[in-house]
Amino acid sequence: MATLHHHAFCPHSRFVRLVLGEFDVAPELVEVRPWERRQEFLMLNPAGDTPVLAADGALHPDSDAEGAAPAGAAPLVLSGAAVINEYVDELLGARHPDRRLLPGGIAERAEARRLTAWFNEKFFAEVTTYLCTEKIYKRFMATELGGGPPDMNGVRAARANVRYHLRYIGFLLRDAPFLAGARLTSADLAAAAHLSCVDYLGDVPWSEDEAAAAWYGRIKSRPSFRTLLQDLVPGMAPATTYARLNV
Repeated sequence: MATLHHHAFCPHSRFVRLVLGEFDVAPELVEVRPWERRQEFLMLNPAGDTPVLAADGALHPDSDAEGAAPAGAAPLVLSGAAVINEYVDELLGARHPDRRLLPGGIAERAEARRLTAWFNEKFFAEVTTYLCTEKIYKRFMATELGGGPPDMNGVRAARANVRYHLRYIGFLLRDAPFLAGARLTSADLAAAAHLSCVDYLGDVPWSEDEAAAAWYGRIKSRPSFRTLLQDLVPGMAPATTYARLNV
């Protein structure tokens, strides 16, 4: 069985869980607190970031058509959401072409990659890194590692930034049902993964764009999303919209 080293409210980890879920892969989940810089995790990924996938079983590069890896073969260790997404889509998409998360056309693939990077990089830098760090991670970080009360300047900036990202999502949905076109792609999963963290905290102003809210409700209704909605922050209840399929 594949093993995913993740943090439940790391948006990049959530993105990979959605990607795996779209291919009906349920990995063993190992919770990591990246800020602790534990030696055993750094041996897997010297960068110290989640997610990290130990690809075994059906995800092993030498697995057969039935998803069995060669006896005694060591798992392939993959670090980073973009790398894992492309690897899984290439490996399992060859077996299930109807589930591929990157379109067939070269221009369409480029657009899906662009938007996936938009959310995993730009949205993360402007929204989720602030909200997740200030309102979730710092609750569990030792003081010497940066723990303590949230920096409300960062929180306020993120809350302002999420508004224009929602409007951009609405713009992308003007002529298509999904962000990168007529079918679900990794771009939809990346955007939904980041929004799910913000939604837990109650910081998504869903009234900002009706099209964005309706799209997110459709993505959240997919079977791959179910395990994410079961994640809870100890001592912090989710917003009322978190588990509702209509936001």
